Amino acid sequence: MNELIKPKEIQITDMDGGVHTFVISRLPYPVGREVAATYPVSNMPKVGDYKASEAIMLKLMKYVAKQPEDSDMIRLTNMDLIANHVPDATVGLKLEAQMLAYNFDFFGQGGLSAFLKRFSETRLPSIIKMLIPLLPPSLAQDFADGLKSTTNATSKTS
Repeated sequence: MNELIKPKEIQITDMDGGVHTFVISRLPYPVGREVAATYPVSNMPKVGDYKASEAIMLKLMKYVAKQPEDSDMIRLTNMDLIANHVPDATVGLKLEAQMLAYNFDFFGQGGLSAFLKRFSETRLPSIIKMLIPLLPPSLAQDFADGLKSTTNATSKTS
């Protein structure tokens, strides 16, 4: 198994106030490229495919280790290890966000939420317009009408 690259120790607080120590890593370029290309789209509601989202999460978590107080690091290389060492969904999502922030400077100031906001304002409309022709005709027309009214409302407030 590959070694962790530029390991960084972080602490994440769970839903009950417990603090958990993890070691996150930089991603090797091929993995980082795949994560950058698939993570945002695979996690968007109604567009993404959960299995693709799960697969990219597993790939990301292979570069995370749990650091128990009294033993060696445990790499989170499969679903069972993740389930055993990530105590709740809040910790898991924070851990993913930390990995993204540590590996991709294009998330910029404001972290993942700022990136997703910029993505939804700049890229998402073009993706939606590309997907509209794939919808059933009646739904496509309703969706297109909704986009026009949103665009008009946005341009009036700008």
